[in-house]
Amino acid sequence: MLFDKKKLPTPEISWQKDGGELPNSRMSFNNFKKTLKVLDVTEADGGDYRCTATNNLGTVHHIIKVTVKASPFWVSAPRNLILAPNETGILTCRVNGDPKPKISWFVNGVPIENVPEDHSRKVEDDTVILSNVQSGSSAVYQCNASNEFGYLLANAFVNVLAEPPRVLTPPNRVYQVITNNPALLHCASFGSPIPTITWFKDSQTSIKSGDPYVIHENGTLEIHVAQPLNSGKYTCIATNNLGIKENHVYLEVKEPTRILKQPEYKVVQRGMSAVFECKVKHDPSLVPVMTWLKDNGELPDDERFVVDTDLDSLTVKDVTDGDEGTYTCIMNTTLDKDSASAMLTVVEATPTPAIVYEKPDPPTDLELTDQTERSVQLTWIPGDEHNSPTQKFLIQYEDLLHQPGIWINLTEAAGTSTTVRLNLSPYVYYSFRVLALNHVGYSEPSQASSQYRTNPAAPDENPSNVQGAGTMPGNLVISWTPLTGFQANGPGLEYKVQWRQKDVDEDWSSKTVANVSQFIVSGTPTYVPYEIKVQALNDYGNGPEPEAVMGYSGEDLPLSAPDSVQIIVRNSTLAEVHWEPVSFPSVRGKLQGYRVYYRRERGLHETEEDTEQQEQVLTFSGNRSEGRLPGLQPYSLYNLTIRVLNSKGEGPPSQSEKFATPEGVPGPPSFLNVINPGLDSLTLEWGPPINNNGRLAGYTLKYQPVNNTSELGPVKVMNFPPNETTITLGNLNSSMLYKFYLSAKTTKGSGPVITEEAFTVMDTIRTQPPVEPGKGPTEPPHPTPPITQSPSPPIHKGTSTPCVPLYPPKYLHWDSFLKLTCEAGQRVNGQLLVN
Repeated sequence: MLFDKKKLPTPEISWQKDGGELPNSRMSFNNFKKTLKVLDVTEADGGDYRCTATNNLGTVHHIIKVTVKASPFWVSAPRNLILAPNETGILTCRVNGDPKPKISWFVNGVPIENVPEDHSRKVEDDTVILSNVQSGSSAVYQCNASNEFGYLLANAFVNVLAEPPRVLTPPNRVYQVITNNPALLHCASFGSPIPTITWFKDSQTSIKSGDPYVIHENGTLEIHVAQPLNSGKYTCIATNNLGIKENHVYLEVKEPTRILKQPEYKVVQRGMSAVFECKVKHDPSLVPVMTWLKDNGELPDDERFVVDTDLDSLTVKDVTDGDEGTYTCIMNTTLDKDSASAMLTVVEATPTPAIVYEKPDPPTDLELTDQTERSVQLTWIPGDEHNSPTQKFLIQYEDLLHQPGIWINLTEAAGTSTTVRLNLSPYVYYSFRVLALNHVGYSEPSQASSQYRTNPAAPDENPSNVQGAGTMPGNLVISWTPLTGFQANGPGLEYKVQWRQKDVDEDWSSKTVANVSQFIVSGTPTYVPYEIKVQALNDYGNGPEPEAVMGYSGEDLPLSAPDSVQIIVRNSTLAEVHWEPVSFPSVRGKLQGYRVYYRRERGLHETEEDTEQQEQVLTFSGNRSEGRLPGLQPYSLYNLTIRVLNSKGEGPPSQSEKFATPEGVPGPPSFLNVINPGLDSLTLEWGPPINNNGRLAGYTLKYQPVNNTSELGPVKVMNFPPNETTITLGNLNSSMLYKFYLSAKTTKGSGPVITEEAFTVMDTIRTQPPVEPGKGPTEPPHPTPPITQSPSPPIHKGTSTPCVPLYPPKYLHWDSFLKLTCEAGQRVNGQLLVN
């Protein structure tokens, strides 16, 4: 645009565009602003441009009208269509230009107005609408847009296909991403009609677009910020009216690789070793590769540089000045990496101080990551080991909700670890701390971690030790061990108590209780089995379905006594009792057994006096129908009853039964005494047995001499009738010890034997040795025990004074004993009395 000015003084030129702004970025001025040049003209540049000239004599302006003409250009070119039968498609051919371009449509190169009429096709200027297309409607459509300055031509392929869905993404593909990074799960598909894509996680949860998921038009599922809980199996389903196709892919969200303990700046004496540690935390499923660099280059090819992949360390041995520099550890996985660097400075050697071993310093910088409902990752930085390697780490927790101030051991980690996965319980306000252990001892606890509160949840377990037992007739006491606050998993802990009678067609009865450990059911039948369940629940749901346990309602005393009691006497001291067990319902409780009561009423011997006998009791456990009664007294009459026994007590007695025991051998004679010893005779007296155990038939006496060497002589036997209880034995040897055996007998045989020993009297004149006047016996006296169980008999008078030896020790010669005992005596009225 040119504006000519020929006035004096020379005017100032300015340009404006009416109703708009000048295109400053595309314009320039020439010829002292008399010419305005606009580059890359667009339709918007059209309009009225005003040129104004001004000097001190006045102002003048001129309007230049600019019209912009344009060849056709695309606004929206037609696109290929793939349609299914009976679908509708639209082709648009939108162009612009000046003058306005003319739109012409062609089908397979033939003007659309010349092709056979198709009622499913409708042309509206720059748009072709294809309705309810059929399989034979495939064609190539051309759009021609033209004006006097040019034209545009575009092809669009319309394919009418009927194809069931196909998923093009390979099946079971595994996608791996690092936590907090986006994840893209593809589900490329083909089909006609175009398949609809839906996604499911773990084959159950339907995924909708929305935070954190986005489902793109091409079927790709995007997770903006992937977390470990997003890991799992994903299923995409492609659907159209011709079928359905599904495909499974897997997402693994990995922990990031992080260097927890970076190499530290080292100042090392020349000739010593430098150790750089690079403690790394990485996902256990990823294979890490650690690389060490020196000054951003490879390590020198020198055996002094030792890389320990187990300890994640670099050791530089026998350090030289040339080893100074920056050392970098790089931890690479297939998905990510991390790196850290430290400097090494070499100094002159100084004397080595003595090594001091101390407890480790407490760990620091506790961090909680990868938090889920039931777990969290705890990471820490170890403290100084003080020259003693760390053996292990102890992780403790405090439950600020249920047990504040109490630290409880949770788990342990290896001494080389710096992270551990902790399994958690719901509804706990956790704080964690870590202690390190070396051979000196445990460190002080670390500072507590930040608090991590797990959300409440339904109980994971039910009460333990569930029992059911009645305490009285008509009730059932259901008891259990309550859950702790830690086990409750949430507020509002209650217990749903359920019961029903076993083997009875009835529904469960239930009662929900809180803050108790038992519940009493009233009005129950006596001792019947019940199925019992106790389930924990809280404000967030019920615990697992409990298993039923068996219990019994309260017992009552048994109703019935045993029937058909029979007694079989086996011998004089043993009998068997048999009975018919009572019916189970009449027991009315848990059968403990049967209790047999029996009492000896009297003996069968007509001369025996009746004495009150204590009742005896035998209990036979379990469901018995017979028992043995030992230790009976022979030849006696007994009375017997039986009662059934349960946990509550005894039932009524059975009908009393009597039985008699047969004769047996008698008891021993009640006593045996030796009286009135003579030079050649001894008198014996005895008493009848306390228990005859039958009709007494007599007594049997056996006796034999015993010489100085305790050898026994021949035995003589004598029998006596039952009414004879004394006998004088003559023609015995003087100064001889005799042993006597006495037993009573019945028709059943002889009873036990009692024994006695006694000496015949000796002539002291004939047997006493001489004693010198003023001298005692040649052997010292010895204390001796009595030889018989009966009282010492009196000394009979005789022509010669007898001496009766009362205490003959077996280890003394008879003459010595006689001398001792006789000289120790005194004479009274012609008799020698022994002191």
